[in-house]
Amino acid sequence: MQPIKKEHPKEKKNLHPRNQHRERYDFQALMQQCPELAPFVQMNIYNDESIDFSDPAAVKMLNTALLKQYYGIDYWDIPPGYLCPPIPGRADYIHYLATLLASSNFGKMPTGPQITCLDVGVGANCIYPIIGRHEYGWRFIGSDIDPVAIASANQIVDANPTLKGMVECRLQTNPMDIFYGIIQAGEAVDVAMCNPPFHASAADAEAEALRKLRNLNQEKVTEPILNFGGQAGELWCAGGEVQFVRNMVKQSRQFTTSCFWFSSLVAKKTHLPAIYEALEQAKATEVKTIPMGQGNKVTRIVAWTFLTKAEKQAWRRAHWDAQA
Repeated sequence: MQPIKKEHPKEKKNLHPRNQHRERYDFQALMQQCPELAPFVQMNIYNDESIDFSDPAAVKMLNTALLKQYYGIDYWDIPPGYLCPPIPGRADYIHYLATLLASSNFGKMPTGPQITCLDVGVGANCIYPIIGRHEYGWRFIGSDIDPVAIASANQIVDANPTLKGMVECRLQTNPMDIFYGIIQAGEAVDVAMCNPPFHASAADAEAEALRKLRNLNQEKVTEPILNFGGQAGELWCAGGEVQFVRNMVKQSRQFTTSCFWFSSLVAKKTHLPAIYEALEQAKATEVKTIPMGQGNKVTRIVAWTFLTKAEKQAWRRAHWDAQA
């Protein structure tokens, strides 16, 4: 018996209102933009066009098509085994950061190349700068501890005119540092963002990959294929997400007047108390927790600043009021 065609909502209403990916993927339009996607598109059990999301090659080609259709990216590639992130969720982070900046600017959204965003852990995929440049015209600094990732991100930047000269990728030579060696003397960053390594060990990352594959295939899977890829530094670090963000908070204290808003994704709600404790110890003047959701997944952004009211006013005058 053939499964009944599944009814889908017209929009994914849990995504940010400005997110271009609120509607279901139009595979016909995507294949027109990127014919290389066609071999990966098939009818699923509900008689809908889709791809096999457990196949890394299919996921990568879908991203290539999405970036071309929605963000004008003609060349995009990543080295084998590197993280190939789901684009709708990455777009959400950028849109919520724009809303965060607007909340500090009397509701007016700061846009254009005079706005600088630091992407901590830009990765080989360079996704956040691609989206942020297209949607808001921001300038980006991308940092990473992996020379291969930096080389890949630079290749993407150099191959796309909309990115060239507007995205600067910097290698972090000390893996213990997050901002030292990246934010330069006299440099002003309007907002810093980070998608931290979630897992505390390689074993934890493999176990999660197995769980996801079983959910996708609805069958027993014993080999942990990372359908979205990912190197060790992208997926896990000592202490996992909570320790990374606590370190980020601690180190941000040394750059209180160099960055207006610091922020990080926090996947697990149970990690929040420890992060709030670190923010209190660091004496952040304002902390915001912004909920996000993609499908059944609930996550959030934690953002913080050390600027006083007078310093915020001076920052707006110097950096945002000058917008054309």
